Amino acid sequence: MDLLTLFVLAFGLSMDAFAVSVSNSLCFHSLRRGQAVLTSFSFGLFQGLMPAAGYWAGRAFARTVSAVDHWVAFVLLGFIGGKMIWDAVEEQRAPQPGGAKAFSLRLMLVQAFATSIDALAVGVSFAALEVNILAAASFIAGVTFACCLIGHLLGKAFGSWLGGKAEVLGGVILIGIGLKILIEHLSGG
Repeated sequence: MDLLTLFVLAFGLSMDAFAVSVSNSLCFHSLRRGQAVLTSFSFGLFQGLMPAAGYWAGRAFARTVSAVDHWVAFVLLGFIGGKMIWDAVEEQRAPQPGGAKAFSLRLMLVQAFATSIDALAVGVSFAALEVNILAAASFIAGVTFACCLIGHLLGKAFGSWLGGKAEVLGGVILIGIGLKILIEHLSGG
C-alpha cells in the first residue's frame, strides 16, 4: 500500500475521532490542554491498535466483526450523545452547584473505543493485502492524534461562541456520527 493511499485511509478513519474531539471541547469547558493531548493520544492509540488487532484476527473473524461493529459504535455514540443532551437540558432546568461537569477517563476510553471500531474491520482487510501492519497502524495512530488535536482547538474556539448550547450540539454530533456509521454499514457504503 502506497503512502498516499494509507494517508487517505488514516484521514478517513480519524474523522469520527476528530468530530468527537470537537464535541468534547465544545461541551467540557474544564477540558485542559493536557487532557486534550491525552484524549488525542488515546484516540490515536485506539485507532492504531484496532487495525493491528483486526490484522491479527484475520479472515477467521471477518464476518463476525463486520456484522456487529456498526451496531456497537451506534449504541455507544448514541448513548453518550443522548446523555449529553439530557444533561444539558437538566442543567438548564436546575443548574448544579459547582458549575460545569468534568471530563472523565471512563468517557474518554469509551469514546476512543467507539470511534475506532471501524479501524478493526480495516485491519481485517489488511490481512488480505501485503501491508506492514506495524508501520500502517503507527501511521494511522499519528494522523488520528494530529486530527484530534486540531479538533480540540476548533472546539475550544467555537465553544465560547456557542455558550450553553454547546453541549446539546456536541450530543447531536455524537448521535449523528453513530447514525452515519450505522447507515453506511447497512447500506453497504
